Amino acid sequence: MREVWVRVIPYNKDLVTASIESGADAVVTDPSDSVKIKELGLIKTVCEGGDIVPGRDAVFIDIASKSDEERAAVESRTKTAVVSAKDWKIIPLENLIASGGRIFAAVGTAAETELALGILEKGVAGLVIETDNVPELMNIMKIVRGREGKVKLSEIIIESVEPLTMGDRVCIDTCTNMREGEGMLIGNTSGGMFLVHSESIENPYVAPRPFRVNAGAVHSYILLPDNRTKYLSELRSGERVLIVGAGGETQPACIGRVKLEKRPMLLVKGISSDGQNEASVILQNAETIRLTGIDERPISVVKLSKGDRVLGWFSGSGRHFGMKVDEFIEEK
Repeated sequence: MREVWVRVIPYNKDLVTASIESGADAVVTDPSDSVKIKELGLIKTVCEGGDIVPGRDAVFIDIASKSDEERAAVESRTKTAVVSAKDWKIIPLENLIASGGRIFAAVGTAAETELALGILEKGVAGLVIETDNVPELMNIMKIVRGREGKVKLSEIIIESVEPLTMGDRVCIDTCTNMREGEGMLIGNTSGGMFLVHSESIENPYVAPRPFRVNAGAVHSYILLPDNRTKYLSELRSGERVLIVGAGGETQPACIGRVKLEKRPMLLVKGISSDGQNEASVILQNAETIRLTGIDERPISVVKLSKGDRVLGWFSGSGRHFGMKVDEFIEEK
């Protein structure tokens, strides 16, 4: 997990409370405010006399020249180097991340956060959030934890596979290439979803499209970052979806295009291994559409049989406008 510190200078009780509640690791503060912060909750402080001491444990460097970058690279070998830059924001961070040190980036917006986390496909080791806006802080924290959260996948036992008539199906083309074992969670209901595999598998007839998930019928739900859902029909270019790996690891991805076409469909039904939960999904009837087996390998929907075991997810409750709610909702 990446570390996240929040700069709270001058003291702002609402900002400290939001930092604690959103799961930040530390607050950068004046020494005189450290006790007040500790009284609000269990969180580290970055200050003289605090848990993390500037100079001893961390250095803060404004990158204005190559020499500043070189200093940060040296310091990051033994300390946390928190870097910020007004002009050149990408190249210095690329160089510092490549140097292998412990680099934190100062960010103030969601856009800066996405940039810092995505540089060199690895991102910085941590962030220092510099904003006095509580909603912006919460938004940034959602982005960070959305990248590093895990989904608890479950085993689904296939009960039936039934061919259907033609229907409108949705392909989600992202700006990210997926690997074997990665896809998206899709289902007819919000309570149970299947891990639909990406089109990253080589085959003799169609070129792989590792950026794509052939996600199913327009009415289907998809699990998104922040534990929200949407209908596939609602997705648009520029929105974020959640890529899920067979081990439950997740990462957000930007949609480049959503493609809707009429295709022959089929209905897949399954049940949890304890028999307590059901799941179903309507997908295109084609060899290149795959679910993900419990061995983490893709299995074509045309080869599915009763008793096969695949990966999926059960939410345990219903949804209202994409938000999880604890009330009676029955979906069939």
